[in-house]
Amino acid sequence: MPTALDSVFVVIPALNEGSVVGEVIEQVRRVCPNVVLVNDGSTDDTPLRARLAGAKVVSHAINLGQGAALQTGITYALRLGASHIVTFDADDQHDPREIASLIDSLSSGADVALGSRFKGATIGIPFKRRLLLQAACWVNYALTGLHLSDAHNGLRAFTRQAAQQLRLRQPGMAHATEIVEQVARQKLRYVEVPVTIRYTAYSLAKGQKLGNSVHILIDLLLKGLLR
Repeated sequence: MPTALDSVFVVIPALNEGSVVGEVIEQVRRVCPNVVLVNDGSTDDTPLRARLAGAKVVSHAINLGQGAALQTGITYALRLGASHIVTFDADDQHDPREIASLIDSLSSGADVALGSRFKGATIGIPFKRRLLLQAACWVNYALTGLHLSDAHNGLRAFTRQAAQQLRLRQPGMAHATEIVEQVARQKLRYVEVPVTIRYTAYSLAKGQKLGNSVHILIDLLLKGLLR
């Protein structure tokens, strides 16, 4: 039976997303009313726009990175009684209508639903980014043993029990690999769900730079090999 979305909380980390975050939150709340926006040290009007759009806002005084923002948002949503938690990006890449599919996929007994753009669709993805994301899947496999089709997708869903077990310590973008590692280590049941990622000039400019992403992958691989 599909899960009612009125007990689901969507956690959105954001840094200086004032130009789009209000619209993103409004779209999400048409599907799922409970939105937690973690303002990760923004210097623009991101928190104001988020509140006006109906989100609950938690703020970091300084920028701590996306991993830290997700952990803050997950902890807060659990305190508010969330039955499930969905992570969602603030840059308008995700389709809120796919939240229901992620939650429904957990009703078969999975603990975690991982969105996959490569099982679903990508719109406007640059060729180099596609190659980098595919390389990230192999790095994740080397570190975790989980062979995923898309290891760095920000659209995910967790049962309450699974979310309670997360302990994100990587403050930046390496949290994506950390999540997969914790899924593997804690033997959480997972499923990949086809989703659509839409790349725009705005999201590409806001997203992780390719050079930084390469450095993150190399650092993670070296840490895994030297453990």
